[in-house]
Amino acid sequence: MRLAGRVALVTGAGRRLGQALARALAGRGMTVAIHYNSSGSGAEALREEIVAAGGRATCFAADLREPAAAAELPRRVAAELGGLDVLVNSAAVMLHRSFEETTPAEYDAVLDLNLRSVFFVTQGAAPALRAARGKVVNMADLSGLEPWPGYAVHSLSKAGIVMLTRVLALALAPEVTVNALAPGTVLVPEEYDAEERERLARTTPLRRLGTPEDATAALLYLLEGGDFVTGEVLAVDGGRLLR
Repeated sequence: MRLAGRVALVTGAGRRLGQALARALAGRGMTVAIHYNSSGSGAEALREEIVAAGGRATCFAADLREPAAAAELPRRVAAELGGLDVLVNSAAVMLHRSFEETTPAEYDAVLDLNLRSVFFVTQGAAPALRAARGKVVNMADLSGLEPWPGYAVHSLSKAGIVMLTRVLALALAPEVTVNALAPGTVLVPEEYDAEERERLARTTPLRRLGTPEDATAALLYLLEGGDFVTGEVLAVDGGRLLR
């Protein structure tokens, strides 16, 4: 797929990795719909940065924990920006909570955003994506491929993304490809200190932490070069899954 001149929606693009993914797509000449919920200042800062560089971007607010709002978001984007070619489902919350400690309210909050919203955002986007013969990239992570007891419900939600990616790949074929990225230590939690970061680098087979650019390079491969790839989960983890 040639990205220049096309429209992309990136959910959760007001901060951290979602922001980096949206920035990379703007750098390829895409018109970017920057979704945010609570990170309005980050979304607006990114929009201003893209526009200052000669690109095109618009901010869209929505609480994706509400199924109706999730389904309506891509319809709003397509109507306002003239279509939708790429959907990157990045919005998520990472709750550090063990199985024993997780409350019903926390369980619902994580699953509602991390998994259910992806289902309904993609459902709302499907007509426009089919018309454009577009692409979907979901953000899983290593916790969806290996169990993380300290992040119990987060791990469950990302395992759901892995299966949802495969379900959607069949449901939307042949017009739309659907894949997922499973980043490892490309952007570690902000509260991790130097000792924890060094430990993570030391225990990664490639002996370094990743960067957001490692994740954006994988995203661009799936969008620009992965026309015959669908239903796959690409780990971007420096080999951590092999340990």
